[in-house]
Amino acid sequence: MTSEHTTGATWAPMLDELERGLLQRDVAARALLLAALAGEHVLLLGPPGTAKSELARRLQRLLPGAHYFERLLTRFTVPEELFGPLSLRALEEDRYERLTEGYLPSAEVAFLDEVFKANSAILNTLLGLLHERQFDNGSQRLPVPLVCLVGASNEVPQDESLHAFYDRFLLRVPVQPVDDAHFTALLLADAPGAGDTPANALIDPAVVEALRERAPRVPLGEAALALLLQARQHASESGQTVSDRRWRQLVALLQLQAASRQASEVGPWDLWLLPFVLAADPAQVPGWTGLFLHSVARTAPISVQGLERAVQAFEQQLDTERRAPPDAQDDSAGKLALARAISRPGEESEMLRITSERAQRRYSPVHIEARVAQCDELLERLMALHGEWLAVAREVLAQARAHAWLPPSWLLQIEAVHAERGGHLASLCAQHQSTRNGFAALPVEVDAAAHAPAPVPWESP
Repeated sequence: MTSEHTTGATWAPMLDELERGLLQRDVAARALLLAALAGEHVLLLGPPGTAKSELARRLQRLLPGAHYFERLLTRFTVPEELFGPLSLRALEEDRYERLTEGYLPSAEVAFLDEVFKANSAILNTLLGLLHERQFDNGSQRLPVPLVCLVGASNEVPQDESLHAFYDRFLLRVPVQPVDDAHFTALLLADAPGAGDTPANALIDPAVVEALRERAPRVPLGEAALALLLQARQHASESGQTVSDRRWRQLVALLQLQAASRQASEVGPWDLWLLPFVLAADPAQVPGWTGLFLHSVARTAPISVQGLERAVQAFEQQLDTERRAPPDAQDDSAGKLALARAISRPGEESEMLRITSERAQRRYSPVHIEARVAQCDELLERLMALHGEWLAVAREVLAQARAHAWLPPSWLLQIEAVHAERGGHLASLCAQHQSTRNGFAALPVEVDAAAHAPAPVPWESP
């Protein structure tokens, strides 16, 4: 691999290493790796025990030689615990400097748990460190090597004074305990060990540097731009405020993602990141996720209620015509009553069967042909709709599977929606085909009055 030839497959070993042995962490792993490639910071929002710190440690192991720093913050945490103790030698020389080696200012990857519980002195220093990547040590302002700071919190800060710090995390990813469907797998899973990181999972700094240089030259595609305009409208309609700076940061992140997979432009599938950049609260994430899935993956429900009513109307009409008594001058009804009277309970004699068939109303060929033609018209519409959505599903799934960064759990969700939709439409086609065959098999009376029946009434969708 050269620094100019990364593809989506390049990042697969790194994602595998981040997710190894963890369940339902595909979104967080992707957000974390993209943030590190872009030099951005990530906030993981969720309860304790959801592998937030483990993900940060794994990210550090992907960066050869990177220093790691980790702390749990409380309101009693003092600056020395994060930024290093004061240098006694410097104090003797009337200088106020910290010994930062081994502390946050010297780390490439850091994990700060309960990050919003720090006191204001620490938060103010962190604000500059995250934004400017500079650390004021005494009279000197020094650059820090920080690649990615991973913050963790149980909840979004409610204090307005923390909003500026909260905004410094470009990606804010909810992380929840595994769901019921994965609970057994969680219990049976082996404890993930550190182990050696495979060579192909190590991030080459030269690759990252080339990627960052290439990313700003990747244009926004028309479809992606249209979706961003739609996102802007969604934010306005839902009362969410997204700053101009965050929109620009989002575009830069999308460009880097597109560059990482050698795409000629930012495509709509790159916008799966929308929920984790634009949502200010985990409660807003489903709305953004739905916007992406409905617009790009075509998962919005389609209305087939009118067609369902039509299928039911034809079924009811068939049932009515099958149960219709014979014409008045026919004495089959009397014969049927007699056959039933002489049959023993629970026994269906051959006479009763023959008599029952004769007791049905018979229809003219014109009637049957008209009913079949009406059924065929509806069946044609159902099959056309089924074919249309099968084509949509093929196109959507091909695009989704080809996008290396789309979380596998989202791909499964998209596949399930299209499979369920296709199955439902196929079921409607089969149901109506059966009704159509039922009309075609109605008893025929060649000499019956030849007039076409009125169309079966149903409300057109």
